[in-house]
Amino acid sequence: MTGPDIPTTATDGQSESLVSALANLSHAAEAYGRTWRVRMVAVLHLMTSFTLAPLYLLPGLVLVLSATWIGLTLILPWLPNPPSVGPVPVFPWAPLAVLLAVTASPLARLACRVQHGRLGAVFGIVESQPPDPLPSNGVPRRVVGFLFGREAWTRVGRSVVAGVHALLSGALVVALVVGGGAGAAGALLGVMYALVLGSPGEVAGLLGLVVAGPLAALAGLSLAPYLVATEVMLHRALHLDAPEVRVIRRLMHVQDSRLRMVDAAEAERRRIERDLHDGAQQRLLALSMTLTRTRTQLARDPDRALELITEAQRESKEVMEELRQVARGLHPRVLTDHGLPSALPVAAGRSPVPVEVDVELEERPSHRAEGVAYYVVCEALTNVAKHASAERVAVRARRVAALAARGGFLLRVTVADDGSGGADPEGGSGLYGLWDRVDAVDGTLTVHSPAGGGTTLTADIPWEA
Repeated sequence: MTGPDIPTTATDGQSESLVSALANLSHAAEAYGRTWRVRMVAVLHLMTSFTLAPLYLLPGLVLVLSATWIGLTLILPWLPNPPSVGPVPVFPWAPLAVLLAVTASPLARLACRVQHGRLGAVFGIVESQPPDPLPSNGVPRRVVGFLFGREAWTRVGRSVVAGVHALLSGALVVALVVGGGAGAAGALLGVMYALVLGSPGEVAGLLGLVVAGPLAALAGLSLAPYLVATEVMLHRALHLDAPEVRVIRRLMHVQDSRLRMVDAAEAERRRIERDLHDGAQQRLLALSMTLTRTRTQLARDPDRALELITEAQRESKEVMEELRQVARGLHPRVLTDHGLPSALPVAAGRSPVPVEVDVELEERPSHRAEGVAYYVVCEALTNVAKHASAERVAVRARRVAALAARGGFLLRVTVADDGSGGADPEGGSGLYGLWDRVDAVDGTLTVHSPAGGGTTLTADIPWEA
């Protein structure tokens, strides 16, 4: 007796269809979950912006208050009976209003830095060109420009605009999501309370809130990513230049840097030529004449020839030392063979100022990065000896992680002294040359040099430059 035929092919096809349907459902659920996670993150981001909105609006509020205060100070003395605060009239407090206005610029810079930092940390949007770390104006002009310059007022305006957007978008999302959810929960409790008390007439209105609350929350969750996108667009327009502006600025920067590097190379070539002509060339000529005299005296007066050979040997050593002095600052062999841990102490040993060297590098960076770092340290030590009047110098080299948006590692070289400070790039200290050398490998150079407080020079060089 034979049993019925089993449709194995049809069964396998049904299993495959079921597995495919389950896989599609799983992918759809995963995509759905990702979508809602993105929306929740967007809501949290907007709530953070809403929390920061008072900081963004504070510079504008400070300016409005100080302007109102100053205006009242100018108007009140002309009134018949000017009001007063306690025993002191209002208008003598005008300096406080001016001082309040001065704080608007630092507050705006802080707010813009927070906005700029959030662009980089959250969305990975950073400036392609770092600002010039070596301003050429004097300290008073820098202070006035920092507090009342065009950039200061621009930052106040940017901060206020960003604050208005953060306040409106955050308030809208908070009202929809938090208010809708809380309203629905409260209405649901109210329905339960009304049913317990036996008041069915109030249930209808509460049920409307129970339905409208989740709908409002869903609307807020759906709207949140678009509000975040508008915030990103606004902050990019406020804090980042347009691509064509960045290209033009970069071209102008490259042109200026190239001209300075050409001038520096020409000056270095003339120095080497002058040193060779005045020093080594003259000594080689004297050595040649001494050897000629030795040849003529060798047969007639061997003792005199021996003295001349001794003199020639001494002159050859002096020529070698002279050539070492000429080549000082060029790429030394110890750097090529052993790297910065061995080369920097050699450079520090030539400095007339005591130098403490601290180098901790687990591995060697690229040869180009090592050369730039060595040049920065040598030039910085030369500047300290010439201009700083320092008693000690500290040189430090470390491998540090770059910003998350940039990635990779940096070779950070720091040269700090306890000298007079006040380093000025226009004073012939070679800071522009150092900056050009570091910037040529996409590094950054910062100089902190308050008057009387010493100078700290920090170079961040890409590890694989």
